[in-house]
Amino acid sequence: MFKVIAGVAALLTASTMGFAQPKQAVDITKAQIDEVLKYAPPAVDQTLRVIDMGGYAMSVAVIHRGAPPAGGRGAGAGRGAGAGRAQAAAAVPCGLSEAPAGAKEGPPGMIAHDDTVETYVVISGGGTLVTGGEIVKGRRSPPDSEVTKILNGPSCSGRVYGDFVSRKMGVGDISVIPAGMPHGWMDITGEVTYLSIRPDPKKVLEHGYVNPHIKEQ
Repeated sequence: MFKVIAGVAALLTASTMGFAQPKQAVDITKAQIDEVLKYAPPAVDQTLRVIDMGGYAMSVAVIHRGAPPAGGRGAGAGRGAGAGRAQAAAAVPCGLSEAPAGAKEGPPGMIAHDDTVETYVVISGGGTLVTGGEIVKGRRSPPDSEVTKILNGPSCSGRVYGDFVSRKMGVGDISVIPAGMPHGWMDITGEVTYLSIRPDPKKVLEHGYVNPHIKEQ
């Protein structure tokens, strides 16, 4: 049901730009997605594949997030294992240095990716997806982190302020998040699992990456 075929409309773009097109469509089966999710740590993005489309790359990921612990507001998006620790160690600032006067305070733990657009497709559960605003006193993902190399490319994470939007997301809902736009989850209703389709125009992600649990099949 959730078989993902990467490279349909994208092939036309690559051909018009003079780049070599892939010779075949690339399939990711539901069985492969289920296998990856079986071994995935909680709330950690799982890139399935990074596919060379000629003029750019295309990443496909699956993410499962549970409800936040008691007292927590939500769960961010786009983080890999140990990303928070790596960012704290590097402590490279990003975003605004101060919130604009009178700006509405948003949730912490939001993230924005410099170059990659994300298309979320919810396949189970649901929650509240927050997008927009501006990150204030954020931290940049280190160059050698999983976030930068495999998941999303260079990114900035932190609390947002300003004009952000919240919407309920459930099974079958889709959200397209532009590059540079902060985003994250709040009020997850039990759990949410979603696919993330990530065009990589600058080919910043690891070329030809295949999730180890797909390779082992």
